[in-house]
Amino acid sequence: MTRRSTTGIIRRMQAMQFEQSVASILRRDKRFDPQAYFFLKEALDFTLKRICEGNGGDERHVTGPELLVGFRDHALEQFGPMAWTLMDEWGVRRCEHVGEMVFQLIEEQVFGKQESDKREDFSEMFDFEMELIQPFLPSRGVAKRDCNVNS
Repeated sequence: MTRRSTTGIIRRMQAMQFEQSVASILRRDKRFDPQAYFFLKEALDFTLKRICEGNGGDERHVTGPELLVGFRDHALEQFGPMAWTLMDEWGVRRCEHVGEMVFQLIEEQVFGKQESDKREDFSEMFDFEMELIQPFLPSRGVAKRDCNVNS
């Protein structure tokens, strides 16, 4: 077997393990849509890549606040003006919700954790809704047109 095909098998196995872990979480807690967990995994990968690029290529542990920023930035990049609508639909409405999903995945042994990691790391670091909506609101400096122009 070539290295390439072995890597593909490992990735499929990891994907299956992740799916099984999400299914296990959803049997206990249905607050968040399954897609929110898959997006969280993507956001972690996005954040790790960003940290790696800024750290001379070295990986390191991602903190709660770093993951929140990565989650927000990845949502904005992937979904644009629909980011908040989608997160709301998935049940992810506050920074703490991201932390709750992270710790559920830690309990499933999908995500790792350091002794210093705690749920409070995800306490309202920012207004989740506004961070996903604000970039798409018109700037305040734009003059409003008068729609009642008399001819």
